[in-house]
Amino acid sequence: MTFQKKMKLNKLPVLTEEKMEQINFTLIEALHTNKQVYLTYYKNGHHITDTGFIPFVDSLGDQFIFIDEVFELKNKMRLSELIDVRFV
Repeated sequence: MTFQKKMKLNKLPVLTEEKMEQINFTLIEALHTNKQVYLTYYKNGHHITDTGFIPFVDSLGDQFIFIDEVFELKNKMRLSELIDVRFV
């Protein structure tokens, strides 16, 4: 008999207008001041939190670049996948 472990996947949350504005203001400040942020985003059914920097934001193209603190890798991501952004 085979048992399969089922992982509960999260859905992409629907953000309020107020939350989207807060994320936008934090991204802009992080971009201009090079402050480190905690970034929570949605990927493949999971909510992932990472620490790093935001060197580029393209609001019209729904993209931004995030450089993670640990490996210093540039990650091109979609703004629509963001759940939360806070300063460290």
